[in-house]
Amino acid sequence: MYPGYSAEDDYPRLEAMLAGADPGDGGAMEPGSAVTGGTGAGDGVLGLAGAVTGATPAVRLPLVHTDIGEDAHRVDALLEMGSAARLAARVDELRAWGAQAVVWACTSASFVFGREGAQEQVRELAQVAGLPASSTSFAFAHAIGDLGVEQVAVAATYPEDVAELFTAFLKSFGTEVVAMRGSGIITAAEVGTWGWEEVRALARAGDHPEAQAVLLPDTALHTAAYIARLEAELGKPVLTANQVTVREGLRLLAHPVPHRPRLGALFSTAAA
Repeated sequence: MYPGYSAEDDYPRLEAMLAGADPGDGGAMEPGSAVTGGTGAGDGVLGLAGAVTGATPAVRLPLVHTDIGEDAHRVDALLEMGSAARLAARVDELRAWGAQAVVWACTSASFVFGREGAQEQVRELAQVAGLPASSTSFAFAHAIGDLGVEQVAVAATYPEDVAELFTAFLKSFGTEVVAMRGSGIITAAEVGTWGWEEVRALARAGDHPEAQAVLLPDTALHTAAYIARLEAELGKPVLTANQVTVREGLRLLAHPVPHRPRLGALFSTAAA
């Protein structure tokens, strides 16, 4: 479940990359250059990248768009964006796609509730949908554990007061945040216009020598095409919101994690 449309085209790209395709050069894709194919799009749902055959079933990543409400990285707006009523309103569409698990693909409108509130959010979503559920905030916590890192830097698009709530969420899992940089961007719509140069500058500015990984926590930010290049430049793992959201979906499905180096260190370990 994805709020709005800002970086929706990351998901067909991620689906294609999971299937072993190379939908671009890992850096040249610009916002709006969606990779589509397969069944075609329905109302508010992306077309699906073509599936591949083999022993491991292909993963499909249909999007169900939730009503974003007010597009603002402000605590009050984010609490409303992630409210139970807004998520429940699109559950029927989710079921129509035959989903086997659901991830609330929004970082800020989950961590803003705090750890306990975010847990209640996904618990209610799971109950209403009748499916295993999680959110991008928990996806980051689990991805940090999967990498085995303890010290991270946060390079956020958000205003600093919102970014601080993300660091507090991570700290509740025992992660040490050695650096945090907010960018003061208010709307997801603006974030969705960023391309390689802006994403690169964000990651480089947010990095820290003591950080074992750099986190870019906004699902409105196009990152799928850039992960491998970012890691090569920084010399360390980079975790991005849409990337970890997909990994979280695989976790919910108990699906093997394919070896996909173009998706970064998080997908570069042996399949498990």
